Amino acid sequence: MDFDESSTSRVIQEFHAVLLAGFGNELLPLTSNNGDEPCPKALLPIANRPMLEYPLAWVEQSGIRDVLLICPAPHRSVMSNYIQSDASSSFPSLRIDLQTYDESQDLSVGTCAILRHFSQRIQHDFVLLPCDFIHPPSFELSQVLNKFRTETTYDGSIATACFYEAHLPEKAGGADEWGIFPAPVPILWDERTGTLLYVDTPDDVDHNGEEIELRMSLLSKYPRARLSASLLDSHIYVCRRHVLDVLQQKARFDSIREEFIPWLCKPQYQRIKQEKYGAVLSPITNASSQGLALKHSTVHLEDLYLTKHHTEPPSSPSDTQNEETLRSIMPSPVQDQEEAVPASLRVGLVVHRDVDGHAARANNLYAYLELNRHFLTQTTYTLPTDPESRALMDQKAQVSSDSMIGRSTRVEERASIKRSVVGKHCVIGKMAKIVGCVILDHCVIADGAKLEGSILGKNTKVGPKAELIRCVTQSGYEVGAGETYRNEKLETSDWTAAAQSSEEGDEEEDEEPSADESSSE
Repeated sequence: MDFDESSTSRVIQEFHAVLLAGFGNELLPLTSNNGDEPCPKALLPIANRPMLEYPLAWVEQSGIRDVLLICPAPHRSVMSNYIQSDASSSFPSLRIDLQTYDESQDLSVGTCAILRHFSQRIQHDFVLLPCDFIHPPSFELSQVLNKFRTETTYDGSIATACFYEAHLPEKAGGADEWGIFPAPVPILWDERTGTLLYVDTPDDVDHNGEEIELRMSLLSKYPRARLSASLLDSHIYVCRRHVLDVLQQKARFDSIREEFIPWLCKPQYQRIKQEKYGAVLSPITNASSQGLALKHSTVHLEDLYLTKHHTEPPSSPSDTQNEETLRSIMPSPVQDQEEAVPASLRVGLVVHRDVDGHAARANNLYAYLELNRHFLTQTTYTLPTDPESRALMDQKAQVSSDSMIGRSTRVEERASIKRSVVGKHCVIGKMAKIVGCVILDHCVIADGAKLEGSILGKNTKVGPKAELIRCVTQSGYEVGAGETYRNEKLETSDWTAAAQSSEEGDEEEDEEPSADESSSE
């Protein structure tokens, strides 16, 4: 027990988690303000839990304790309330440092600029995460951290990226109704050593949209490199602290995914960049501290051998003999500097396959809807047992087992809910029919309304016998009685403008008779 406690205390200081929570323009109108109240993307619920809870739980399970949470300045108040109330009780071991940056919903700030601005707050090696990555239980953040620990210690690599297999829509046109579905990023990687070699960028496409141009120095060093066009970037990067020093020199870089990470792949096979940036990316340090990091890693020594020699490790009659053989081959992390192997400046790669559990980013409306539906397959709904909650569910209401109902939600007589997530404090009226929807908190669905495949922002009101099919509503939107919408993004500015237009029209009609009367006189 004492050994475990000492190990945990050391891990605390090893990494800093940097968690980005932006405006979420790709989820508009869900993330549009509700009047003066902001609707942060990070707090949008997935399966009735704030989206931010998933990466926070992931970080906590990995042993990291220090979290730098960065959000736009307009979201500071609501995010601070969440951290002080919900997060403090749900994640008591995390030390969350909330910081904000000046950004508007119309003018976004790139990740590189954010990291440069807050670099003084990041004093350790760090892992960068988005607030919208949802991982399966089988995929632990420790898997990515362990690869980074091992390779930085024994190989001098500088970063580890994480890509995951794209889960394409079942129907060809399923995602088109919700906007542009993120396309997989063409990458070149060495599967045997788990090395990211090349990431296709928009500039590369503009330069040559039909072919991928690769350097001979890359192919000669990694002759068995593999080209893949079926993976998505999770936006999870584990980096040496020194990477930020190079980022400070690259002031023109704005996007870490489209600019900096593709550039960071080049020093590992381009001699000129090695000579120019090698001392900054991997300065000479006390290797014993890196050896400590390796003690927390569970990566097998066979992976280390593959990384350095690109061949299979020698076979041995037993696992014990095999480990001894590999230890004799691999350099010690505490060896003298003159015996140390030159840093490879490699960028490692962890690939998560869909067969090992569904992972996705909620970075578009379609993915947000599908992630909610995915969680419905993992749980079974049962009627509440406590008298107070049970009284809110009418005996004649029908709720399928593949649905989820939040607390304090009332479901009235003969209402039908199938394959849907319904938030807290909602009201589902009599004879209402809801199929394949995500309904956020405090929504009111009136009698006889029909909803199919739609996402309703919080405080949405749907009038009697109204019908919504594959629609998304902004928080606070009101659908009139008997209105029908299909494949629409409904924003409050639309119906407020329509109401003002209607009022102006009524005023004009009232004025017209008086004008006729004056002319007749």
